[in-house]
Amino acid sequence: MPDTNDQDSTIAFGPFRLLAKSRLLEKDGAPLHLGGRALDILIFLAERAGEVVDKRELIKRVWSGVTVDEGSLRFHITTLRKALGDAGEGARYVVNVPGRGYCFTAPLLHTAPSESRTSPPVASPHALPSPLARMIGRDEAVEKISAELALHRFVTIVGPGGIGKTSVALAVAHGELEAFDGRVSFVDFGALTDARLVPGTIAATLGLTVNSDDPMPGLLAFLRSRRTLLLFDSCEHILDELAPVAERLVQEAPALHILATSRESFRSEGERVHRLFPLDCPPERDGLGIADILAYPASQLFVERIAESLSEFELSEEDAPLVAEICRRLDGIALAIELAAGRVNAYGIAGTASLLDSRFSLLWRGRRSAIPRHQTLSAALAWSYDLLPAAESATLRGLSVFVGPFTLEAALAVASCQGIGESEAVEAISNLLAKSLIATSPAERRLRYRLLDTTRAFTGGKLVEHGEAARVARAHAEYFRDFLRDIALKSTGMQSAGGFLPYADHLPNVRAALTWSFSDGGDRTIGVDLAASAAQFFLELTLLTECYRWTQQALVSLDTGAIDSRQEMTLQAALGVSVMFTQGNTEAVRSAFTRSLQLARELEDLHWQLWLLRGLHIYLTRVGDFHGALGTGMQGEGVARKLNDPAAALNVEWMLGVAHHLIGNQDKAVQFCESAMVHNPGSQRLNIGHLGYDDRIVALVALARGLWLTGRPDRAIEAARYTVREAELLEQPLTLGISLIWTIYVFLWVGDWASAESLIERLIDHSARHFLGPYHAVGIGQKGELLLRRGDVAGGIEHLRRSQATLYATRHRIMTTVFATALAEGLASQDQPNEALRTIDEAIAQIPDHGESFDMPEMLRVKGDILARSGNAAEAENYFRKSLELSRRQSALGWELRGAISLGRVWRHAGKAGEARDLLTPLVARYQEGLQTRDLLAARELMGALN
Repeated sequence: MPDTNDQDSTIAFGPFRLLAKSRLLEKDGAPLHLGGRALDILIFLAERAGEVVDKRELIKRVWSGVTVDEGSLRFHITTLRKALGDAGEGARYVVNVPGRGYCFTAPLLHTAPSESRTSPPVASPHALPSPLARMIGRDEAVEKISAELALHRFVTIVGPGGIGKTSVALAVAHGELEAFDGRVSFVDFGALTDARLVPGTIAATLGLTVNSDDPMPGLLAFLRSRRTLLLFDSCEHILDELAPVAERLVQEAPALHILATSRESFRSEGERVHRLFPLDCPPERDGLGIADILAYPASQLFVERIAESLSEFELSEEDAPLVAEICRRLDGIALAIELAAGRVNAYGIAGTASLLDSRFSLLWRGRRSAIPRHQTLSAALAWSYDLLPAAESATLRGLSVFVGPFTLEAALAVASCQGIGESEAVEAISNLLAKSLIATSPAERRLRYRLLDTTRAFTGGKLVEHGEAARVARAHAEYFRDFLRDIALKSTGMQSAGGFLPYADHLPNVRAALTWSFSDGGDRTIGVDLAASAAQFFLELTLLTECYRWTQQALVSLDTGAIDSRQEMTLQAALGVSVMFTQGNTEAVRSAFTRSLQLARELEDLHWQLWLLRGLHIYLTRVGDFHGALGTGMQGEGVARKLNDPAAALNVEWMLGVAHHLIGNQDKAVQFCESAMVHNPGSQRLNIGHLGYDDRIVALVALARGLWLTGRPDRAIEAARYTVREAELLEQPLTLGISLIWTIYVFLWVGDWASAESLIERLIDHSARHFLGPYHAVGIGQKGELLLRRGDVAGGIEHLRRSQATLYATRHRIMTTVFATALAEGLASQDQPNEALRTIDEAIAQIPDHGESFDMPEMLRVKGDILARSGNAAEAENYFRKSLELSRRQSALGWELRGAISLGRVWRHAGKAGEARDLLTPLVARYQEGLQTRDLLAARELMGALN
């Protein structure tokens, strides 16, 4: 039973003593720091020692008024066990009973209140303020600071306003009361305005009578004689005067320890700085449940503060992601989270989240008992801002223009427009960093800086108040225009792809600069320049919708009287690419590429000519103009010769190989694309990365398919798997999508349904995630083909029809005949010969250029099969012969074998078994590999039946 006596009693177990009312746990006589929830669990289980406590009862007791699931309970049980002993020792005391709950199993010894401990230490004349009843997420910090204080004697807790420095310091100080026999004093410098009164304020706090102009001698005499801990709180505004005092006290009073809180360090000899970081927030990741989100201290604090004012509050699955977003937006700053939680009663969680962008959020009021500078976010930030020298406050105002991380160079560019020289700005940034007003942001290549969102909102308001917003925004936009232009110039033409990828973290600032430039108060001239510089940046990051938005806006804004040809060339090229991949293969794409190519020729820029020919080549293949694509490749040959660059020649070779594959010249396709298997992907090549495609991957795709078509199934499978692996390494969504689309057919052709299914599902998911509409439609169509092969004819037809509707609408014609062929087969198997014939005839009619395309032999064969099913054997045989003849002309042994199997089945029923054997036997003999693939098994089965 719980102890109802007003005095505290002790529960002893092992080396531990638990004082429930004092909420104190000791190990071997020393206080043991334990989080509030874990301590609540321990007290409750100890009160019911030997009983199995149901998990729901335990949650109800510990999280009164807040609904959580078992994940939070398990988290705090783990914390408790770790505190009670390493290496699983803690599990000896708290045992999990599966399906029921937890049990405290250690033998307990209860002692009377008078025996529970020695008399408490005598309190200091100026007692410490009460600690928080429950402090969240700071147990480790309290433990580390306590250890540092024992070793170094002078520790400063440093962090931005509202992060919880005072709360942590008070928790440390209360934990040290026994160690200092109660001689722990709290010195609040927050209200001190006259720095000359620093020594007198310390003396007065200690209860000393000051009767001279210099209190230091008496203060030192007092502190030398006894072991004392002084807690100096809110020191940032008097550091110049306080630092030498603190340094002298520590040097001349060897038993004195000082714990200080400040927004910057003292920079004193002997000082140990402990930087307090924001509370951990849930990551920005899909699929996090309530338990996952409440495992983070920032979320726990937010939910607990809501529960204090809304006793019936229950966190729902719908609101949990909003709680995570709020905590992230507030950068894990404890004060900001508490103030936001206080608004939930009025606005709800969704409403509070939507108001975070509002200036009103800076004015939300907190507890009435809080010191004035902690009653609103604005007051907390103004406290720091008002202490800044003019150069630092001007620099900080300018930095509010940045969205997300920024470099020192970018900061200096903005500072210069504020009239601050480079050396002065560097010093100001260093000081702002020391004062916790700028944070550092981790980056792989170099250090990045950032302002916390709350700081940025406050100083952005100050920027407007000072009338500096337009000037700073212009400097910001000009810096990123020049920055991106320099990278674009270095990445032009034959450079290797990836020039912009290391600078992806600049994306929020590029967006902000473009938004300002094209706004009513912006400068459209800068906007056009910036859009042209940013076009390749957006393309390389596969931000196609944004690329389209800004390039189109820039082209509309171009001054036709003073147009810059290179600028227009860049914008037209980017427009063509972005429209092609987001809206389909419209005539606007051809028009944009043609205009851009015309400008590149006028400028005699060979690198850009080749780049644009590659873009036009992609477009022509997508609309089904394979001979036009071959002609574009031949134009590229002439440009590559002028460049006299092996890398350019190689890229043109691959363009020709892809065109030959699509036309149906499979021997030439393999010949041109074989180099893609041995080519070092890290060497210099045309930077087609800006087009979203990697030339080598497209060539590998054509090679894998060409290998199957020319009768090498095993090598085709090997090349297909290699292609997907190589595409994954490039991290280009378009390139990976195209590798999946075309290599899937290798697995469909050989009959590996499992591998085909895996790749198809991956393609559908990948294209949906990256908003690649035509790619998604292709994945749906391929799923339809797979369903047909597996016998689900109705499901297959439904998927194929859905796919075709989208592909026709977006003019993505490269796949329409392939899917029409599969649809015709499905309709024929459902005894719909007339619709099947109409479907295959429409597909055949789509192919221009005298019927030359990679899939024409298969379309002719399928038409023959449909006619044979209808009893029209003579006409069917005519189409099979056409298929065989075209297959031989295309060196497509794979299609030839299929045509021979279909014709052999007709001849078998006609009593021509010998002719069928003579047709099939030499074809099967030509295969040296892939003998267990689908078509070869079917051929051997038919040959067995013929025998």
